[in-house]
Amino acid sequence: MAYWLFKSEPDVWGWDQQTAKGAVGEEWGGVRNYQARNNMRAMKNGDLGFFYHSRSGLEIVGIVEVCAESHPDSTTDDPRWDCVDIRAVRPFGKAVTLEQIKADARLKDMVLVNNSRLSVQPVTDKEWKIICALGETQP
Repeated sequence: MAYWLFKSEPDVWGWDQQTAKGAVGEEWGGVRNYQARNNMRAMKNGDLGFFYHSRSGLEIVGIVEVCAESHPDSTTDDPRWDCVDIRAVRPFGKAVTLEQIKADARLKDMVLVNNSRLSVQPVTDKEWKIICALGETQP
């Protein structure tokens, strides 16, 4: 299993909207960055990810699961763009802020710290465990 981080502006698509989709989940469409798209192409059903509120909040608020592997993005007719579907698994006991992540020396190499603009990014096993602990959430 691999781990990921999905960034979304909460006023556009937030955790509450994601959880409201239930087990069916939602297409993670509209991504127009090749590196982010390639990350989604590498995802497998059952992979887990952090749900991160970007722009406002700047915090990880929950865990999602990939429930449909890479497929054409329905928000465009351009065949270059793919996406996955994700569903909410559980909220964090306590949100983990970007400020906390940047302050934790164990997370200094995390993509979120070094390339904060990438909207879909990998997370290492070590980073996953540390952030789940900070968020008072079972990994």
